[in-house]
Amino acid sequence: MKKIITFGEIMMRLSTPGYLRFVQADQFNVLYAGSEANVAVSLSYLGLPAEHVTRFPDNDFGLAATQSLKRYGVCTDHILYGDERIGVYFLENGSMQRSSTIIYDRFDSAFAHIQPGMIDWDTIMKEASWFHWTGITPALSQGAADVCREAIESARKNGATVSGDINYRRNLWQYGKSARDVMPALIESTDVVVAGIADMENCAGISGDTMEEASIKFMKTFPNTKKISTTIRKSISSSHNKIAAVLWSGKELIQSKEYDLTHIVDRVGSGDAFMAGLVYGMIKKWSDQQTIEFATAACALKHAVAGDVNLVTAQEIEALVCGENVGKLLR
Repeated sequence: MKKIITFGEIMMRLSTPGYLRFVQADQFNVLYAGSEANVAVSLSYLGLPAEHVTRFPDNDFGLAATQSLKRYGVCTDHILYGDERIGVYFLENGSMQRSSTIIYDRFDSAFAHIQPGMIDWDTIMKEASWFHWTGITPALSQGAADVCREAIESARKNGATVSGDINYRRNLWQYGKSARDVMPALIESTDVVVAGIADMENCAGISGDTMEEASIKFMKTFPNTKKISTTIRKSISSSHNKIAAVLWSGKELIQSKEYDLTHIVDRVGSGDAFMAGLVYGMIKKWSDQQTIEFATAACALKHAVAGDVNLVTAQEIEALVCGENVGKLLR
C-alpha cells in the first residue's frame, strides 16, 4: 500500500506537570509534535503507512524529534537537517473555568528556513497515495509556503489525493504576506478541505451565514475540492466540552452525533485526530456518514489521551461509534 505523506514543522512541547500554572512550575514535561506530524502518527497507529517530511536542526533535539516519529512507525527517510533551532511551545493545561494557555517560541526555526528545491518531492510522491498539509506551514515563512506549494503540485502530478486543514492562525502571518495572498493558490489544488466558516473567510474571502452556504460558495471558487468538513465545539469549561462535526459532500451537509466530553485530559491535537479519521475513512472508501462518525469519534477519544497525538486504535474508535466498551475496564 502506498504511503500517506504529511509535511510541516515539529516543535518541542514543554508542558507544566499536571495542571500547574507557569508561575508554579519548576520543571516541564517534554514532547515533540506538530499538527501535520500528529496526523501521520495517528494514521500509523491506525495501521496505515505514513511518512512525515520536515526540517530539523542538526543537533540532539532534531534527533530526539526524529526518534519520536520512529517510535510510532512513521517513516522519516526524507527529513532534512540544517542550522538554526527547533521551535518550542509552552503549554499550561487549564482546568474547570480556567483556560489553557499556549506560548509559542518558534521564530528563526530550522523549518522556517526551508527553501524550494531542498526536497525531491517527485521521488517522495511516487510512493504516495495521499498528501496532507495545513495552513500553519505557509504562514511561517515564504520559503515554507513555496515548498508546500511544490509538494502539492508534485502530489497532483503523481496522482495522490491532497487534503488540507486550512486552520487560520492570525498571529503566525508575520513575513509580509497575508493568508489571502498565499492560501488560495494552495487550496485550488486540494481535494479534501477542513475549514470552518471563519477559516474560509480569512483564507479565501468566502463567507456565508451557514456552513452549507459557505461550502457551496467555496466549491464554486475551488472546483477541485470534493469534500469540506469541520468540527463543532461547545466549550462549557476547560474540563467539559461537547464535540460534533459536519461534512459537506458537494450535495448535502452530513452531521455526526455529538459527544459530551467531561473531565478532559488534553484537547491539544484533537483537530489532527479528526483529520486523521477523515483520511482513514476516505482511504477505506467508506460512506460519508461512516467517515464523519469515525473521524468525530477519533476526535472525542483524543481528549482522553495526554500529549498531542491520538494513540488509539481503529478498533477503539469503531467501538465508540457503536457505543461499545465506553468507559469499561477491559481485560
